[in-house]
Amino acid sequence: MTHTVFVTAPKLAQAGVDLLQTAGARVIYLPDADDVERVRAIMAREPIDAVISRTVALDAQAIAACPTLKVVSKHGVGVSNIDVAACTERGIPVYMTPGANAQSVAEMTLGLLFAAARRINWMDGELRAGRWSRAQDGLELQGRTLGLVGFGQIGQRVARVCLALGMRVHAYDPALRGTASPVADVTLWDTLDDMLPHCDVLSLHVPLNAHTRDLLNGERLARLPKGAILLNTARGEVVDEAALVSALQAGHLYAAGLDTMAVEPLPPGSPLLQLRNVVLTPHVGGSTPAALAGMAAGAARNVLGWLRGEPADAAACVNAEVLARTAVAPV
Repeated sequence: MTHTVFVTAPKLAQAGVDLLQTAGARVIYLPDADDVERVRAIMAREPIDAVISRTVALDAQAIAACPTLKVVSKHGVGVSNIDVAACTERGIPVYMTPGANAQSVAEMTLGLLFAAARRINWMDGELRAGRWSRAQDGLELQGRTLGLVGFGQIGQRVARVCLALGMRVHAYDPALRGTASPVADVTLWDTLDDMLPHCDVLSLHVPLNAHTRDLLNGERLARLPKGAILLNTARGEVVDEAALVSALQAGHLYAAGLDTMAVEPLPPGSPLLQLRNVVLTPHVGGSTPAALAGMAAGAARNVLGWLRGEPADAAACVNAEVLARTAVAPV
């Protein structure tokens, strides 16, 4: 039986394409990666069995329009663009690809850390403008304390490198409360508010959901020590952006390194663009060829496994409650 797989982007890394082609799947691509209306239209007219979801919204209207839909897999781990509740109501499992982009995101986090601490982006701009502006007020990281909000695969990779730099590392992750740290020499905290005053650098590694939206609000930013650095390679909406701008303008925060923003693409009038102590990248932390290949292959395996009657590990399913009451798709 030929299955139809809809990739909500113009392309997919070859590692995923190869798996789908080998399985004999018919693959449909979204011509414009941001076209929500086209997603809905394709879902309504095509007999789609599975969706590999990239960044565009896969909303309740699109899901309801496709009676043949059996499984969804995120190309990555953040499912805030997928209406998981609508899928759950239909008994459709929603998978993700944990770990596939962890190394790339961890390396981007470290790149933003070094750039923000030493004002690398600003000095680069000054040199290109013909000015020999030798900033000599950068922060040496050895001896400082890194706080990680979320301590999964990405956070653990960042922790190991920062420990090797001579930093102290703390972490807050409710899923690890009452357990030993998975990385030696990392101090786990039971509450975020208690950890914040100890963090010279704070790095965010949590999904976007009802519990994490605006998690770093003005009050919590104020709990950080004066001169702290904030890093965000998670989701922009985890931070109250207006409060972040105020903290940077007032000098309470030394700098920020942001791969994600509350509105993407970043609007031309965003105050973040006017701040010299902010390093910005366009949400590409997990977009190296290696990470894209891993996510594409993982997402393809997720949907093909379900369609073949060989479901992926339940730990990769964000609405695992449907697995107990939903039969796998017929082969």
